[in-house]
Amino acid sequence: MGLAELALLAIGLSMDAFAVSICKGLGMKKINLKVAVVLGLFFGGFQAGMPVIGWALGSQFMGIIGPIDHWIAFVLLAFIGGKMLWEAFTEDEDEGDDKDAEKIDLGEYLILAIATSIDALAVGISFAALSVDIVPAVSLIGVTTFIFSVAGVAIGHTFGARYEKPATIVGGVVLILIGLKILLEHLGILAL
Repeated sequence: MGLAELALLAIGLSMDAFAVSICKGLGMKKINLKVAVVLGLFFGGFQAGMPVIGWALGSQFMGIIGPIDHWIAFVLLAFIGGKMLWEAFTEDEDEGDDKDAEKIDLGEYLILAIATSIDALAVGISFAALSVDIVPAVSLIGVTTFIFSVAGVAIGHTFGARYEKPATIVGGVVLILIGLKILLEHLGILAL
């Protein structure tokens, strides 16, 4: 696998993290570089780490994880998206002013990072089958995802600062749709 193929693969793997990062930026009243960097580190780290796990395990456990990986991603993304929708519709207007939208929530970041990087596990298994040099490959994937994630937070903030509640609703719906897309692709209902 050449550098061009690896770069395209890294960009492809980072797209779910990019979309989720945009959603996180939507709820920010002011851009918070610390939040963007921490989120980028979570997403980049998991996108780099999952292929390592897949590579190390090879194909011996893919028979167990493969049939349900799309369900795991769907449930995790739907949960976070549903939580965003719940907060958007149940929060009082006055209550929202006290809420720190820029707060770092490590538990939520962990769930989002796992949900958006499950497909990278399968990529790691293919790396083992293709004898890909794992260190440069996962480094490129991690750095690419980090950059896209930080940029996604900034892009989301640009639009979200103007339209906070509708942006939060859109963000929640987008997360649920990303999870649904992953599920439908793996079930063979949606082909891209």
